[in-house]
Amino acid sequence: MTELPNDSDFDTLCEAATRLVSLLPHPPATLKISHGLASAELTWSDGFPAVVTTTVDPPLPDDGHIQVRAPLVGTFYRAPEPGAAPYVSVGDSVEVGQQIGIVESMKLMNPIVAEAPGRVVEIPAADAAPVEYDQPLVVIAPGDSSACDTLFPGAR
Repeated sequence: MTELPNDSDFDTLCEAATRLVSLLPHPPATLKISHGLASAELTWSDGFPAVVTTTVDPPLPDDGHIQVRAPLVGTFYRAPEPGAAPYVSVGDSVEVGQQIGIVESMKLMNPIVAEAPGRVVEIPAADAAPVEYDQPLVVIAPGDSSACDTLFPGAR
């Protein structure tokens, strides 16, 4: 890869690549996008249709944010126990698989984890509040250095 002028161009490229890949129905074999001196290439393996039409339900927000949704009906908790610090707060950076809450259902504590790396921008579900299946719990703005490192290992 060509020497990048600065980290902000690389971060912008990674955010764009992460958003693009998250919208695809199947992962590409390669990805190509350009920003400044940075670029990447998108192709599919043999046998994969060139044009894929899919619908997303529910639709992704126009802002590209990822909504972590309740996997079941229950009670949402932001912290491991009453009085403890919350797992995450607005503005916190999160990694894939990082615990960001709990949904209690039938006396079972179900961990809720981040589905993408990024920054928490909203927590629409109140602590200790009942939640419905598929209700948004935490909203994450995707894209941070870990996403860049995943897409372009060793590029920095």
